Amino acid sequence: MPHCVIEHSSTIDSNTLMPLVFNASLESALFEQDGSDIKVRAVSFVYYQTGALQNTSKQDYFIHVTLKILSGRSTEQKLMLSKRVLASLETLAIKACSTSVEVVDIERASYVKLVS
Repeated sequence: MPHCVIEHSSTIDSNTLMPLVFNASLESALFEQDGSDIKVRAVSFVYYQTGALQNTSKQDYFIHVTLKILSGRSTEQKLMLSKRVLASLETLAIKACSTSVEVVDIERASYVKLVS
């Protein structure tokens, strides 16, 4: 079920990031074994600010992943998931890159879904 939303600087290729996030989520064993419930999407940003100075040189990079999952998982499971995704992104070894991952609970009682 996770909705994995990757936000990143446009200097990084979305197609490089998406399989890393998907595979790390799958390897967490918190979701369907075949990965059929894992959804990954990416949004790149041309204009952004990562600290005190606005990005003008295109020499700084950022990646932020939000993993939206149904509530009910333990803090330890969520920490393991975020660390696993972060470790997979670290394999890119991008210099001057701020990389972050957060896990956000989706309240089961109010979540609805339609697949047609």
